[in-house]
Amino acid sequence: RVGHILLQYLGTGLLQERDKRAKWHGIPTLLQKLYESSHPNSDLSQAHSLLKVLSSQLSMEAMSFVTEERKTAQESTFPNTYTFDLFGGVDLLVEILMRPTLTMQKKKPKMNDDLVKDCLSVLYNCCICTEGVTKSLAARDDFVLFLFTLMTNKKTFLQTATLIEDILGVKKEMIQLEGIPNLSGLVQSFDQQQLANFCRILSVTISEPDVGNDDKHTLLAKNAQQKRNASPSRAEVNQVTLLNIPGFIERLCKLATRKVSEATGANFLQELEDWYTWLDNALVLDALMQMATEEGEQSKSSDESSLATSPLRHRLPQSMKIVHEIMYKVEVLYVLCVLLMGRQRNQVHKMLAEFRLIPGLNNLFDKLIWRKYTASNHVVHGQNENCDCSPEISFKIQFLRLLQSFSDHHENKYLLLNSQELNELSAISMKANIPEVEALVNTDRSLVCDGKKGLLTRLLTVMKREPPDSSFRSALEMFVAIFNNVPQDLFFTWFCFFEHILYCIIDSGCTSRDVLQSYFDLLGELMKFNIDAFKRFNKYVNTAEKFQTFLTQINSSLVDSNMLVRCIVLSLDRFESQTEDVKVVEVLSECCLLSYMARVENRLSFLFRLINIINVQTLTQENVSCLNTSLVILMLARRKAKLPFYLNALREKEYAEKYPGCLLNNFHNLLRFWQRHYLNKDKDSTCLENSSCIPFSYWKETVSVLLGSDRTSLCAIATYIDEPFMDLDKDLLED
Repeated sequence: RVGHILLQYLGTGLLQERDKRAKWHGIPTLLQKLYESSHPNSDLSQAHSLLKVLSSQLSMEAMSFVTEERKTAQESTFPNTYTFDLFGGVDLLVEILMRPTLTMQKKKPKMNDDLVKDCLSVLYNCCICTEGVTKSLAARDDFVLFLFTLMTNKKTFLQTATLIEDILGVKKEMIQLEGIPNLSGLVQSFDQQQLANFCRILSVTISEPDVGNDDKHTLLAKNAQQKRNASPSRAEVNQVTLLNIPGFIERLCKLATRKVSEATGANFLQELEDWYTWLDNALVLDALMQMATEEGEQSKSSDESSLATSPLRHRLPQSMKIVHEIMYKVEVLYVLCVLLMGRQRNQVHKMLAEFRLIPGLNNLFDKLIWRKYTASNHVVHGQNENCDCSPEISFKIQFLRLLQSFSDHHENKYLLLNSQELNELSAISMKANIPEVEALVNTDRSLVCDGKKGLLTRLLTVMKREPPDSSFRSALEMFVAIFNNVPQDLFFTWFCFFEHILYCIIDSGCTSRDVLQSYFDLLGELMKFNIDAFKRFNKYVNTAEKFQTFLTQINSSLVDSNMLVRCIVLSLDRFESQTEDVKVVEVLSECCLLSYMARVENRLSFLFRLINIINVQTLTQENVSCLNTSLVILMLARRKAKLPFYLNALREKEYAEKYPGCLLNNFHNLLRFWQRHYLNKDKDSTCLENSSCIPFSYWKETVSVLLGSDRTSLCAIATYIDEPFMDLDKDLLED
């Protein structure tokens, strides 16, 4: 080892002389003694004493590091840990820890728990203070797997878990969980607190590597990536490994839904801010909790007056226990959320329902998740209002993401209601003389929410209290997922929320595109095919000024509002086929929104812009909806034999703008991409069919007709592009 060789080369005398000038604080000399006292046949007692001295010097730097907002580690900032690593201290501690695994004896020698704990703590301090140490440890697969074996010892679990978490965070290749010796036995041996801590580690092993903002990552690049990675990823393999551990999901559900004692008094938020300002690191928080627990155990046999003056007892607020629980629930919910979105989602859904995750979260909602006296915009740690760093805000966001994953296009979404609300749905179906949704009929009433309100009702209630530009956009997106294909009549049992959405779009002055997009999407899902919704819309938007403001918001960004445009177009088409219904005819004639969309020039205007704002190279998960909305407009036109009229209008628009061929060539390329994207056997096309109530076969057929090569066909795009401007053979879809 280079560090050890350097110590031997310098010698004791030169080392001491150089130490004074370099301000090494005696660390190389202590390391030299540590080398000498840790030879293979020593009992390591002297080595442990030396390590304690070193540990005290290094821990001060680590504490300074986590209380100074994790400044970039530099040699000059943290000289002690840098010097310790420079002279081989990190390698020496790894060797000491792994020594029992290298012996040929059948009975492995047991190392002192306190020594192991101190070795791990020093290694962690070096990781967070000195650049490169974590990466060098992560490169040693043997050491990483060895660390997991140390988690069987409760006395060293905390330090081991925190070090593993740091190492896996920088490891180039994701670890394979099935390679951990006796993983199933290890996890089953954990108590609930250890399992919660273990979830922090698991989150790194089951999540796909970040490729940037998922919405912004182009679909072209994603498709190419999927072709290259046909076999299951390491993250997917790890998910299956976890699901095969007996009782794993059940224990996570218990962890997610267990209750914690409530903090009392008005100072909770202030305490939380004061403490979380410097509790930036899980090790610090866990160490405090461990010390507090140990102190509590000592109090049973100690004099009460002496404990009253205990510095820790004096400093640690009671609310820390709640913060501790909240932080772990965030990790548990994250793991459940990832598993819900994986390939085994149906298996996970079944288990989460069986173990009553949703009723459990419903019972926690008012007391812990969304407490009345907790300001949702309360910001801690000096961050801005959109920061997800505060434990409470992180908890809310992760809770909402979990529910979004749970309810998105799955029949289990009905578990978010209680029995009374399910009965309301059944009654609505009966009154409207329509058959009940099969998923509703099959919902196991023993697994739905308890109490007077279901979880969905509670969410609607708190969302009404959120400011129009609330950062909890996830909640709105989740509502869209829940309401998709749920009888919208249920929504009108909370009809005032509908007016709240319109207020936020028209009257609140909200300018956040992200928030407005969520309102548009939600409004679209709630109004689609619902004549009462359009009637209520017309009642709220009762002046020309209000309607113009509404249109301005829609037109300001079609990427954000096109799902609402799609809803209006689809609804209009259905209502026009129901002219025998007096109520429908009345609303068709009176509703300003339906009248506006009924004018063909307005539909064409939307179509022009939807095609013009996207191209194959810029398509993302966020804006591909523009392509599908333009297709919906043309499919409905095709049903009425008006497709040639629309295609000719596109051609005339090109010539009017003096860009012949530009719009139609672009649309042709977009549709070719659409075929490759949605006709891929791995793609789930049911969302297109469900959201539009148009069979996917008609989607495919319409695209094929539009892409037809016969230039005599009045329904083929090629017919409307003059020969000099043809650019259809250019393949823009390849990498």
